[in-house]
Amino acid sequence: MQQSRFLDRQTPPHILTLVVCAGLGALSLNVFLPSLSAMAIHFGTDYAVMQLAVSGYIAGTALLQLVLGPLSDIFGRRRVMIGSILILLVGTLICLAAPNVTVFMFGRMLQTAVVAGFVLPRAIIRDTVPMESAASMIAYVTMGMSLVPMIAPTIGGTLSDLFGWEANFVLILGLGLITLILVSVDLGETNRTPAASFTAQFRSWPDLFRSRRFWGYTLTSTFSSGVFFSFLGGAPFVGTAIYHLTPTMLGVQFFLIAAGYMVGNFISGRYTRRFGTMTMMISGSVVSLIGVCITTAILLGDVASATAFFAPLALTGVGNGLTLPSSNAGIVSVRPHLAGSASGLGGAITVGGGAALSTLAAAVLKEEGGAIPLLVVMGISTLLALAATAYVRRIDLREGAIETRDADR
Repeated sequence: MQQSRFLDRQTPPHILTLVVCAGLGALSLNVFLPSLSAMAIHFGTDYAVMQLAVSGYIAGTALLQLVLGPLSDIFGRRRVMIGSILILLVGTLICLAAPNVTVFMFGRMLQTAVVAGFVLPRAIIRDTVPMESAASMIAYVTMGMSLVPMIAPTIGGTLSDLFGWEANFVLILGLGLITLILVSVDLGETNRTPAASFTAQFRSWPDLFRSRRFWGYTLTSTFSSGVFFSFLGGAPFVGTAIYHLTPTMLGVQFFLIAAGYMVGNFISGRYTRRFGTMTMMISGSVVSLIGVCITTAILLGDVASATAFFAPLALTGVGNGLTLPSSNAGIVSVRPHLAGSASGLGGAITVGGGAALSTLAAAVLKEEGGAIPLLVVMGISTLLALAATAYVRRIDLREGAIETRDADR
């Protein structure tokens, strides 16, 4: 592997650039979460409608990943990344100028282009290193990126209290411009074998769909992410309607699960090469389930404290940090020559499942019912992730691990 040099397009992109790209996507997703209630009041709409800025955005990113992955296999990672950031900037300006919720949602859907920051770093890493090293690098990228969701809701809540919800989108605009400059000067092209055509890339999908490993890794990623997406869909309601938190204090509670995610990613980056991707995926689901069970026990014990609810769920963040780097590395390693398409397709399925679970979590919550329904959704999603990992492990035991065989299953 060629050594990376920062701000040198002739070498592979520096890990900081990949972190910033991924971090911008995370910022756009969650920085304004503590402001949802205030935004609903501003636009004169229901909270459930405003929540579509989260679940609808997640669904939009799922669909867009189906296109971005193949596009990057054809036109290159660099061009697609730069174009996506430009579209994000346009969407952010529309959100800021929106006279009503309909126009705001249109701008919000344009912002989904920033999902390239999630899709392309995985493909870029797989362009340059083998699977186990890819899992470790993805973990480090995600660890750095996880600083953003750890602090963004806190910053967003504070900005909302001081200047109004619009300040969150001014922040996205400014950081988007900085990211565009960084990508322009540091991200050289890593796709050295571009695909022939867009149609040819879509014809490769049946090859991925026939791969049992692809489905195992993708479902592991889907249900592991589903735990976090469920939390995103339900936690703002739990924090404001049940525990009556201000936007700033709700942002502080989001800090806990994001901190756990960062810890899990650090462990993955440090130990995946030693213990393997399978151990990391299983351990992650188990840790996540423990977090959900502890929180459920606390609620059943009638402990009326926001911190008592949010703090144990930091373990679900740790679990995601352990599981997702390895499952994502598996997705793009099943067919290395289709890394971009696999990343996009697997990401679309993952985020689409997350959007559904986010919507479900928001729908099942009622003030009189408390937070238990949210924990049920999170617990079931964790168990399904564990089952998907067990399926991949069964294939490995029967046919050999992906690292030691041609990735043909």
